[in-house]
Amino acid sequence: MDIIDFHTHYVRKDLLNPTWRNYLESLNPEFYARIEDYSQRPELVVSHLKSQGVKYAVVLAEVAPATSANIPTEVVIEFCRGQEMLLPFTSINPNIHGDMVERLQDQVKNGGVRGIKFLPSYQFYYPNEARLYPLYHKAQELGIPVLYHIGTSIFKGTRLKYCDPIHLDDVAVDFPDLKIVMAHCGRSFWYDKCFYLSRLHKNVYMDITGLPPQNLLNYFPELEKNSDKVVFGSDWPTMPGSIAKNVETIKSLPLKDRTIEAILYKNAEKILFG
Repeated sequence: MDIIDFHTHYVRKDLLNPTWRNYLESLNPEFYARIEDYSQRPELVVSHLKSQGVKYAVVLAEVAPATSANIPTEVVIEFCRGQEMLLPFTSINPNIHGDMVERLQDQVKNGGVRGIKFLPSYQFYYPNEARLYPLYHKAQELGIPVLYHIGTSIFKGTRLKYCDPIHLDDVAVDFPDLKIVMAHCGRSFWYDKCFYLSRLHKNVYMDITGLPPQNLLNYFPELEKNSDKVVFGSDWPTMPGSIAKNVETIKSLPLKDRTIEAILYKNAEKILFG
């Protein structure tokens, strides 16, 4: 079965804040020992992801210097260039980037960007602020998805109030054709809200990144009913274990085969490729 990993990170030691750098070293010491190789040689990343069964992987930039990292989109675009399986997502921070619409349009046209990653609790804004609406309009026009960090975090300085998923209700209503994905599914506080929002709105999806796959049915007992709204993400390389192990755990859950295929590939394919 082909896999689409909707949530991987480009990491480079000098671009990470100390909290993330130390966290990565403790979680994935094997990767961390070769972090400079991986950050400079995309073929190593491609080889590793293919060994885990991944066909396509979203690669995230992260412009959140106050909390987690300052990984510019331009760095991620260049890293992914020429690698068909690596799909770059831009990071746009409304407190830093004044030319958000123009920036997005250029990155999609000339950089091959396939979506936007928002980190409200790291970048300090509410997702339903009016200043973001022109950017949402452009993303909807371009047909690209928007991915939000929705869940708790260990990074110092994080302000959780900004990533309460209820703020996405306005966005989903006002932009009914914008493909909205909630990364981490409200980890710890907001599982029920995320599940309800993804059931309520045809354009809202859940990304299960960062959730122990063996616990998915504890968090979402009715997951089967929402089978067309869930996508798989690994958080690689900021994760314990392997992508393949997480995939096998999902396959072992008491879910229908078509549900497992939808989570691991079909739903992400629809979001990314139409």
